[in-house]
Amino acid sequence: MKAVDIQQTSLDACVSDAQSERIIITRDGNPVALVVGVEGLDEEQVELGSSDEFWELITQRRKEKTLSRAALQVRIDQRFGPRDSATD
Repeated sequence: MKAVDIQQTSLDACVSDAQSERIIITRDGNPVALVVGVEGLDEEQVELGSSDEFWELITQRRKEKTLSRAALQVRIDQRFGPRDSATD
């Protein structure tokens, strides 16, 4: 993370630098803004990345019990029957 004084930079420089690291803009030594580069992301990725609701959902899901791939396959086979490997 890089800190720059608002009087010592330009918006163009901050946006350019923000593509490789976060930029904290300061005024009189105090943080006033954070610039985060999003080049290469689409609009949905940017929206989700800044959504408190989305990150709360992720946090909840990460607390749930997980299954191994083998255990998942057993459940699928129990419910739908084993796969026919000749048609896969």
